Amino acid sequence: MNFDAKYLNLSAMHEWELYSRSLETELRECLDEGRDVAQYEALCRAVSALPMGEVREELANVFFRAMMDAPMRAGYPYEEPDDLEGIRAARPAERFSRPAPGGDALKDRIRGAWLGRVCGCLLGKPVEGMRTPDMHELLKNSGNFPLARYMTLEDLKKTPRLMPRWAKRTWADCLDGCAPTDDDTNYTVMAARGIVGKYGRDFTSDDAAVAWMDCQPKNAYCTAERRAFRNFVIGIRPPLSAVYKNPDREYIGAQIRADYFGYINPGDPAAAAEMAWRDARISHVKNGIYGEMFAAAMIAAAAASDDIVEVVRAGLNEIPAKSRLSEAVRAVLDDFASGRGEDECFAAIAGRWDEFKAYDWVHTISNAEIVTASLLYGGGDYGKSVCRAVQTGFDTDCNGATVGSIVGMMKGSAAVGGEWTAPICGTLDTSIFGVNRVSIEAMVELTMSHLPG
Repeated sequence: MNFDAKYLNLSAMHEWELYSRSLETELRECLDEGRDVAQYEALCRAVSALPMGEVREELANVFFRAMMDAPMRAGYPYEEPDDLEGIRAARPAERFSRPAPGGDALKDRIRGAWLGRVCGCLLGKPVEGMRTPDMHELLKNSGNFPLARYMTLEDLKKTPRLMPRWAKRTWADCLDGCAPTDDDTNYTVMAARGIVGKYGRDFTSDDAAVAWMDCQPKNAYCTAERRAFRNFVIGIRPPLSAVYKNPDREYIGAQIRADYFGYINPGDPAAAAEMAWRDARISHVKNGIYGEMFAAAMIAAAAASDDIVEVVRAGLNEIPAKSRLSEAVRAVLDDFASGRGEDECFAAIAGRWDEFKAYDWVHTISNAEIVTASLLYGGGDYGKSVCRAVQTGFDTDCNGATVGSIVGMMKGSAAVGGEWTAPICGTLDTSIFGVNRVSIEAMVELTMSHLPG
C-alpha cells in the first residue's frame, strides 16, 4: 500500500471529492468538449468497475492525465475559449445599449430581483431532484397542475408513496417565517457580503476563491464547487482549480452564482458578464463559464428593458457565438419566433436531454434552455414564468431562482405578488459564517451601495 492510501478512507469520501467515482462523467465531458477520447471508453468502464482501493485510485490518476492530454477531434464545430480576451473576440459584435432607470425606480427593480430569486428558489426547492413523472403526479393529485402556486406538505400527503423520501424537504407550509438556506441564495449573499463587499468591484478570481474558504463550510458546496473548494484547500488556484479532477466543470453551479453581478451593473451586460467570468473561472470552463456570463448579462439588461427577447439576446451577445450554449439558446429563440407551441417547445428540450441521467439533469446547457423558454413563454408574468421553469423539472430550484431574478428585475417588486412573498416574511437564512439570517431589504440597500460610482 502506498503512503497516501494508508491514510485515506476512500469508502467514506463523497463522489464529488473522489475522482475515481466520476470517470464516466469525465469521459462524457471530454467528448462534449471535443476531445479525442472515444478510445478510452473501455478503460473508463473497467476502472469504474474495480473495487475501491489503491489500484483503482492509481488507474484513475492515469485516466485523468489521459483525458487532459487528449487532442481535440478534427472537425469539431465549436469555438469555446476560456480566457476573457478569447471570449470577447468570439462573441457577436452587437452590444446592448440602454440606460437603466435610477433612484427609487432602480431600487425597486433590484428589490424585485432579490424577491424574485428567493421566491423562485423556494418554489423549486422541495422538488429538487424529483423527476417529472413523480412531480406531475404530485401536482395533479393536489389540483395544482399546471403548477400555479407553492407546493406544500399537505399536497405531498395526497401522494403517499412519495412521503418516505420527500416529506422532510422544505415545503412552503413548513417555514418558520423565513426563506430557507439554499446554495442558490447563499451565493448571492456571499457575492454581496464576502466578495464585492470585502474586495470591491475589482475583485479577482483568487479573491473569490478565498471568499469561498472564508464564508462557508465544505458541505455547503456541491458538484463542481465542491471539487474546486477541495482544490483551493490543497493549493490549486484559479483557473486550474476548475480543471483538476473536476469532471463537473460545465455543470450549472456557476450559472446560479451570476445574479449579484447583474444586480450591480444595471443596463451594462458587458460589465456584468466580465464580473461573472472572474467568478465562474474558479470552478468552471467553457459553457460552464458562459452560463454565468449569460445569466448575469440578462439580469443587467432586464434592469433597462421590458422586452424578454431583447434581454435574452443581450445575454447571448456576451458569450461566444459558436459555443454549444449559444447554439442551444438560439434554437429555443427560433422555436419561439416561429410560433412553436409552448408545450411542444418544452417537450423538445426534454427530448434533447434525459432528466434521468445526472449529467443531463444538472448541466448548464439543458437548464439554460429551460430558463430561456420559461422567460419567453412566461411573457413577463412572474408566476407563470417561475412555475413553468419548475414544472419542467431538471434543476428546479436553480431555474426557478434564475427566472425569478430576471423577471423580478424587469418588472419590479410588485410583480412578485403577496402569494409568493408572504411565506418568507422579507427574510432569508444562509449558511454563511457570521451572517446567518438576513433581511432582504437590507440586501437591497447593500446592493445599491455597490452600484458604479
